[in-house]
Amino acid sequence: MLFLIKNIMEKPARAKYQLHSLLSNRWSPRAFSNKKVEKEKLQRIFEAARWAPSASNEQPWSFIVGESGDETFNKIFETLVEFNQLWVKTAPVVILALGKADSVKSGKENAWFKYDVGQSVAHLTFQASYEGLWLHQMGGFDGKKAKQLFDIPDGYEVVSAVAIGYMGDYHLLHPNLQKLEVTERERKNMDKFVFSNKFGETSGLI
Repeated sequence: MLFLIKNIMEKPARAKYQLHSLLSNRWSPRAFSNKKVEKEKLQRIFEAARWAPSASNEQPWSFIVGESGDETFNKIFETLVEFNQLWVKTAPVVILALGKADSVKSGKENAWFKYDVGQSVAHLTFQASYEGLWLHQMGGFDGKKAKQLFDIPDGYEVVSAVAIGYMGDYHLLHPNLQKLEVTERERKNMDKFVFSNKFGETSGLI
């Protein structure tokens, strides 16, 4: 069900089982206010990312943070595909999430580095939700260009880009993007992915 409160779109999850409100209410808007995000809130969301779990406690994540109008923001913006540039331009903060592909401890390939970067961004996401902020994660970017623009060393990979800020008025988006903003959230039923005994056999939990 969709709710519009002061031009802020709310799209709570239609969950079968009760969820924490931070999980239920989280979604990925494209309409951002140009309101500046407080430094203290940004510090807290990266503190949350810092305390994410990781394989062998490798902590393979790094973040490049740009705020609207600064050089870092503009360079991250350059790496985004045109579709994302249409709406990211109003976001007050945009980040690149990077991962170190090799283990610091062994020097060998860390097979779990992307998984762990994802965990750190998930922790960041829900702390941001607690702070009243919204995120939209993106795969539409040029990782090679980002490595060049930011002198990212070999052995590191750009995993995702993330826009962060306060939600804005979706009516100000391009008409095609407005349609996406008001589309209800959909998820597969759990019987499609929670199995027991063998793959594809629905668990008795469901």
